[in-house]
Amino acid sequence: MAAPPGESDIFHHVRDWPYFHLPGEIHIWLPKIPLWDHRSFQITKYMVLQLVAGMLVLFIFRGLARRTAEGRPPEGPWWNFWETLALYIRDNVVRPTIGVPHHDHGGHGNGEHEHDAHAVHEHRETAHAETSAASGHPADRYLPYVWTCFFYVLICNLLGAFPWLGSPTAEINVTGALAVVTVLTVMFYGMQRSGVAGFWASMVPKMELAPFMKVIMWPLIFIIEIIGFVIKHGVLAIRLFANMMGGHTVIAVLLLFIAQTSTSWLYYIVLPSSIFGQIFVGTLELLVAFIQAYIFAFLATLFIGMAVNPH
Repeated sequence: MAAPPGESDIFHHVRDWPYFHLPGEIHIWLPKIPLWDHRSFQITKYMVLQLVAGMLVLFIFRGLARRTAEGRPPEGPWWNFWETLALYIRDNVVRPTIGVPHHDHGGHGNGEHEHDAHAVHEHRETAHAETSAASGHPADRYLPYVWTCFFYVLICNLLGAFPWLGSPTAEINVTGALAVVTVLTVMFYGMQRSGVAGFWASMVPKMELAPFMKVIMWPLIFIIEIIGFVIKHGVLAIRLFANMMGGHTVIAVLLLFIAQTSTSWLYYIVLPSSIFGQIFVGTLELLVAFIQAYIFAFLATLFIGMAVNPH
């Protein structure tokens, strides 16, 4: 956590603090949890907001799941809104992106390509037929994680629209933790599908090279692919953090214009302009909140699909 804000700290409103800052310089301080050796664990604002987001996700989807289990369709604008988003992620992101997970049955010679392609097709059709009856679609087994990512990130984003709260996703530590969980999930599903050795071996594409060239090229390409694997998942954290922090920073700058001109005749020009700008940026922030949640869920789905369909 950063040091207490000073007068020059223009990013105070997007940082994580051990209190909620209310109008009139009122601070609602959060408790410390005592540990050992005179150490303590400080509860922060974003920790509380993340807990709120998690509880809201649990409340919403327990309600949807209960209605579905009872054979009742979700009724009313509240339940229909969340069901619409969930079905959109399922039908337009997870199912078409992941498709039917299958093992690669690539050929070992030029004369076997057609036969192996036919075998792959038959394998996919069989897997689809076997799993459709149980889950509706083979990719549905990955839905819980993608749904959790989307709705958790979305609610964390939207919390920033409420006065005196904030978006936990504007903190790099929060988005970094989400990216770490995603990479572990991708590795788990990939190893579950292809085995530990098969998952890591699939990082390197098949190369028609002489044996001595493979000995040289394979380790180099493997290292490059591992670096790319880490970078791709790191982008999840940076993209979400930068977009959410950027929007809040723009709003802070517009507010700062008002404060800076409060003793000048420019105040009467800047005030309405800044208010209009805040309304516009605030509305744009609502759109960005949905877009960034969608992008995070889509990229997580894409990475899972690459892990379970390596070829």
